[in-house]
Amino acid sequence: MSISDPHRSRYGRYVGGDPLAPPVDLAEALDAIGEDVMAGYSPERAMREFLRRGGTHQTGLDELAARVAAKRQQLLQEHRLDGTLQEVRELLDRAVLNERKQLARDVTMDDGDRALRELELDNLPPSTAAAVAELSSYDWQSAEAREDYERIKDLLGREMLDQRFAGMKEALENATDEDRAAVNEMLSDLNDLLESHTRGEDTDQQFADFMEKHGDFFPENPRNVDELIDALAARAAAAQRMLNSMSAEQRAELMALSEQAFGSPQLTQSLARLDANLQALRPGEDWSGSERFSGEQGMGLGDGTGVMQDLADMDALAGQLAQAHPGARMDDVDLDLLARQLGDQAAVDARTLAELERALRDSGYLKRGTDGQLRLSPKAMRQLGKALLRDVASRMSGRQGQRDLRQAGAAGERSGATREWAFGDTEPWDVTRTITNAVRRSAAEGGPTRPVRIDVRDVEVQETEARTQAAVALLVDTSFSMAMDGRWVPMKRTALALHTLIRSRFRGDHLQLIGFGRHAQVMDIDELTGLDAMWDKGTNLHHALLLANRHFRKHPSAQPVLLIVTDGEPTSHLEGNGEVFFSYPPHPLTIAHSVRELDAAGRLGAQTTFFRLGDDPGLARFIESMARRVDGRVVAPELDDLGAAVVGSYLGARGPASAYGHYGDWFGGRGFWVGD
Repeated sequence: MSISDPHRSRYGRYVGGDPLAPPVDLAEALDAIGEDVMAGYSPERAMREFLRRGGTHQTGLDELAARVAAKRQQLLQEHRLDGTLQEVRELLDRAVLNERKQLARDVTMDDGDRALRELELDNLPPSTAAAVAELSSYDWQSAEAREDYERIKDLLGREMLDQRFAGMKEALENATDEDRAAVNEMLSDLNDLLESHTRGEDTDQQFADFMEKHGDFFPENPRNVDELIDALAARAAAAQRMLNSMSAEQRAELMALSEQAFGSPQLTQSLARLDANLQALRPGEDWSGSERFSGEQGMGLGDGTGVMQDLADMDALAGQLAQAHPGARMDDVDLDLLARQLGDQAAVDARTLAELERALRDSGYLKRGTDGQLRLSPKAMRQLGKALLRDVASRMSGRQGQRDLRQAGAAGERSGATREWAFGDTEPWDVTRTITNAVRRSAAEGGPTRPVRIDVRDVEVQETEARTQAAVALLVDTSFSMAMDGRWVPMKRTALALHTLIRSRFRGDHLQLIGFGRHAQVMDIDELTGLDAMWDKGTNLHHALLLANRHFRKHPSAQPVLLIVTDGEPTSHLEGNGEVFFSYPPHPLTIAHSVRELDAAGRLGAQTTFFRLGDDPGLARFIESMARRVDGRVVAPELDDLGAAVVGSYLGARGPASAYGHYGDWFGGRGFWVGD
């Protein structure tokens, strides 16, 4: 197959995670996002918070960021930067020691010459760089000592190249003079190319010629001169940051030693020219940064530069994982970089979060309003409501209650029972029972050979439960005390659960949600779930009951059901002119107005249940007295059980409050219900 064939197959390591893993599960994410939205977060922020926290079996951004920070700290605490200086010092000490041994055992040497050489060795300067420079013209008598000294120059050259070109230290080990000449030629051509690029005179052909001649020095295989400059500048900037991180004494030693690299200053001059070109071409790189290392493991120049690059990579990852800038998306996270620093599983976790974010945006669960802000869509509200209903069902499961009165022919849920069809019935046929009846009748009338024909006498229909329409008013306290005492989100969850139940199971019922603080207002479910807690003095039960009674009068043929969730006595009411009157402690006039409207609800036949939140004795006495006026009930649920209590009261018929525990008859006249 031709190399230039555009349809050739290419293979590589699979990095996509478990191919048999199930697709991302939005249910847990949607539950968490809905919870935060009801607590006052915007949907955008709620989604960001979920991505940060992660799910039950999903690593979040915070955990990934913590692992990045831990690895960064580990590198700083394990390493120090004087590895090359230490290695040079060790080679120098060994060379001097071997030379002294050779001088001591060489009996043929002139004593005066021996004494002169020993004096020169004794008077070497304490500075490693100065000692190496002073010994550059020394005539070594020991072959081992000469070899160690030559290794110093070779080591310095390879380390300095390794700073700019990763892998050079190993590649040039045991290098020949021809290898060193090739390096010098490459550096000269590279600088010429960069300087031509700076002047705008370079061409694609010049780059291609350079890569054809020196491509072995660049295993990353850049496709153009800009990619080449990017790679070189990132490495050179890391090398400069490493120098910046050294002490002044270490930098001075290293600069002095660099003149001995490969035995001549040519390499140092070429690298300095390269650094100047790269800084001019990529001034945006971090050339002035530094780090504080505190470990015991010394690093050479090349390894130290690699660690500095790792630190820069982790800083970049920390910024990407923080998702702090406006418009940040999970797609901003560099998965290849994350895999390189934390391993393939970390990249898989981040990719899953990106898919989750994309699914939330693309699946219709979030919509952007006219103001540009994300909001939970009706689809998301339905999904969240179903989840809340399942939670309510689990809390109500196991409690026994009455079944609905069943009346054949009434619209409602299928009961499981069947009966003979009668004229006017609209229920669905029970096909199994109908065919069975036809077979039995045919066999009885004509024997087993008679064809089976369905007669009207064979038809059975499925019975359904009798249901009457209800006009339901859910009054929820939206005063600031509800938010202060942690009742804000349970209140919203309760409203959403009841709304979902009625919209999905009892569509003939009429639900009105009424929030009451300083004044009351009818609210859509979206408005209520997105309501922010506000400091607003007043609990205007009077106004809320006015709105509820108006709702009941609009549906005269429906059974009124009044559900009131509150944590405080009424402290405000509406005056005749529409102004709000507020007084704390509650004014007798406010109590009187509230009682009058509650009595009006009682005259309309409303089945009333108060849900008292909190342990205030005064509130308990007031609500008990209010409930007695209309033969209502009082339920004092725990916050986690508020939704189950309200839904149970809606489903249940009036009965003794103690019939089934402290929540009263949760099932009963509205029918037995379980979640999906």
